[in-house]
Order: sequence, then C-alpha cells, then structure tokens
Amino acid sequence: MSESLDVIVIGAGIAGSPCALQLARQGHRTLLLDRQSFPRHKTCGEFMSPETKEMLEYLNIQLHEVKPSTMDHAQIIMPQGGQIEAPLPGPAYGISRHELDRILHKQAEAAGAEIITKATIVGIQLLEDDHYEVQVKQGNERLIYRTKAVIGAYGTKKPRGMTSPPEIRDETVYVGIKSHYSGLDMPARVELYFCEGGYVGISPIENGYANVAALLTLDTVQGSGKSVTDILNAASETNGRLAARLADGEPVQGTQVSIAPLNLSNVPEPWSLFPHIGDAMLMIPPLCGDGMSIALRSSILCAEWTNRYLQKDIGFLEWKEGYTKDASDEFTELLRRARRIQKLAFAKTNKYYPALARLFPGLATYLVKATRLSEMNAAH
Repeated sequence: MSESLDVIVIGAGIAGSPCALQLARQGHRTLLLDRQSFPRHKTCGEFMSPETKEMLEYLNIQLHEVKPSTMDHAQIIMPQGGQIEAPLPGPAYGISRHELDRILHKQAEAAGAEIITKATIVGIQLLEDDHYEVQVKQGNERLIYRTKAVIGAYGTKKPRGMTSPPEIRDETVYVGIKSHYSGLDMPARVELYFCEGGYVGISPIENGYANVAALLTLDTVQGSGKSVTDILNAASETNGRLAARLADGEPVQGTQVSIAPLNLSNVPEPWSLFPHIGDAMLMIPPLCGDGMSIALRSSILCAEWTNRYLQKDIGFLEWKEGYTKDASDEFTELLRRARRIQKLAFAKTNKYYPALARLFPGLATYLVKATRLSEMNAAH
C-alpha cells in the first residue's frame, strides 16, 4: 500500500500531537504515527509549568475534561534533611500524561489529523525531489507513504537506522521511572528529593493522586531490584524524608513505567534528515521542570516553519535553516543554564545550599526562574 500525504509526524506525545493538530488546522493532510497504543502511562513528571498552560491556551487546547491539580511553590529536600522553598513564577498544574495525551489525540483528530498507533518505522528516505518515503509496519501489514514533510517527535528512542553524533548527548547514562501514588497528602507544591545518584520528584495530579518520578544514574539503579517500586524504595534509603513520605502512600497498580538508557543533551539537535521537536530535539534535566513547555514551544516553532514550507512560501533549504536557527536560538541558552543547575545539584557541596538559601533569600527564586522559557508574547 502506498499513500501520498503533506506531513507525517512520528510520535504522538505532547510534542507530536499539538504539532499535528496545528498543521491539520492549516488544511494539510497530516498523519500522526506512534509505536505505542493510547492512552498509556508515560515516564514523565507530569508537571505543567505556567509556560505550558500559556502555550496550551495559545493553541486553543482545552483541558476542561480533566481537572488538573494546582501548585504555587517548590520544595527541595537534601539527603541530610535540609530544605529550600521557593515560589513558582506563576500557578503550575499537574495532569497525568495518560489523560493529557488522550485529550491531545481527541483534539488532533477533530482538527483533521489521522492517527495510527502500534506502528513501527522501518525506514525513512529523503528522495531527490525533496519528498520523503516513509516505510511503516503495523502488525503484519507494511505501509509505504510518500510525504512532503516528516517531523520527528519520537522522544529519545530513534526509529531504526537513525543515529545522532555522539557529542549531542552526555555520556552519563540515566534511568527514568514513574509511578502514581494514592494516599499522599499533597499541598499545592512540587517536591524534589535529592538522593544518591539522582532525585525523585513528587507532585499532585488529578483525582487526588500524586506523581512520583525519578531520574537516577544507571550505576545507582543496578542492584536495586527490577520493579519501579523497588528502585524508588532503594533511592529513598539515602533520603530519610523521602522514605517517610512514600511510606504514607500506596503505588497505584498499572501506573509504573520506566525508560533506559537515558542521556541528557549537550546541545539541541533541531534537524537530522528532518526536523526534531520535544525530547527528540532536546532532553533537558528533569529537575528543571520545563520539559512539557519545551515540547510545546518546539512544536509551535516547527509547525510555523513547516506550514510555510508546505504552502510553498519557502523552499526546503529555507525550511531547514530557518527552523534550525530558531530552535537553536530558543533553546541553547536554556539548556546551558539547566545543565549548570544540574551540576550544582549533584555537587558534593549541595548540603550547604539550604543555609545559602537562608542567607540569600532570592537565590532559590532565581534558580526556579533560571530554567523557564520566555513568555510567548515575547517570542511571537
């Protein structure tokens, strides 16, 4: 089977679905592909920053089907028990990816995008006429698509045959895990617990549940057990307050997911054979809490440039160079600040940070704001 399209978006998460939605609204024949079925649980902090909410409103994406939780401050707890508190730069929200992705799919389909799940990319080829040929396997069926544009929103797991230069990603290998918990009393805050080899975040989501997500080095995780709860329990042994916190709740069955190996970005990668958005472009340290807004902002930038290309306002080279420059300008400095904060967080001197925060009350607020994206009206 062969079919001709305007654009194929590979990856139907928080970057890919809004990108497909925008292009479908512009009247382009849009196909959204994902290797998984939906709705599904995702390894994610499920923390929606003020910038994320702003961009969802900009895209006219409605969340009224689910009532997200709200957060107005952050609390950081060190292994020795010291803590730092800081207000968030605006109201933040908590919503599970299980529900958020379901809503995004529903609105992308309403805009005219076609969604195919359980689809594996077998190969992608750029043809001489600047069209792409995308080979897809779904069950026992093999599909071949000819399309004017391809957009990569597949996260950190690249399709078969796709590679990146080794200097793009950091050498340290991490494991990401997530579980929902019931029974935890959740104030309007996001909590970050540092422990050996990484950190664990706890934040409220919908229906009274809490998201418990962690980023830990692979070396630390090895020997901790195979299940997500085993790994969380092992991590909590190096932070007494985390152990006490988790002891008050119960893991929600069926919400445990993990991802490995995970390497943080050294620099953004906006383009290889085609444009990248979301985690495929940039894997930021999760402690910075702005992964969702980066996914949305990159999808907005890419959809704008791709629409111009599909409308024939610009050529292929202008599409590539324009998006690459805009994405690099938007995210390079943000990533640099985030990596600096990641290094500070893992420094052996981090036990002194609560005392420093008391001496310099503005320090904690600065650190919270340092990794935020600019407001939409400043960029558009």
